[in-house]
Amino acid sequence: MRRILMLAPVLAISLLPMSAMANRTDYGFVRVEAGNNRVELELDDQAASDDDTGFSLRGGYYFTPNWAVEGFYSRYGDGDFFSGSPDRGTSLELSGFGAGIVGKKNFRDDGLGFYLGGRAGIVASKLEVEVSGIGGTSNDSDDSTDAYVGISAGYDFSTNLGLGLSYDYFQTTPEIAGSEFDLTVGTVALGLEYRF
Repeated sequence: MRRILMLAPVLAISLLPMSAMANRTDYGFVRVEAGNNRVELELDDQAASDDDTGFSLRGGYYFTPNWAVEGFYSRYGDGDFFSGSPDRGTSLELSGFGAGIVGKKNFRDDGLGFYLGGRAGIVASKLEVEVSGIGGTSNDSDDSTDAYVGISAGYDFSTNLGLGLSYDYFQTTPEIAGSEFDLTVGTVALGLEYRF
């Protein structure tokens, strides 16, 4: 019974009036994504990586069934790096706002079923870093604007509702405490999209 109650909202959304959208080529969308972020950090000759859970809230507008613009907020999570002992190391928090272009191709003529997609644009990321060591703890932050790219695959259950798996990637070089870091972020996420 619990499962039926949990599925009821999803079924209700997917059964919203589709006739109004069936003949439209332009519509808005909202997408919620959650998944795993892998952050790789390089400083001088040292390199480290960490995984954390993150999420994205995306929204945009399809001008045609295959092309859209999007805006989003992503929280990439926290990471701990170069921790040789409990009182030494580097921890960071990373988030960003972005905008880009989305391309999508469904395999059925009615625009439903399986699809492949891609997206690209710019992300303005904010990196907050805490470095702890023998001299104590210091905090710093930096902002950066860089390109991002992504690919996706999924299934559209109706003109209103789809589920997909995506992979996004971007690279940035923030400057913290006078040192330039090389930071690479790869995100694998599951997303639920509602179109209206």
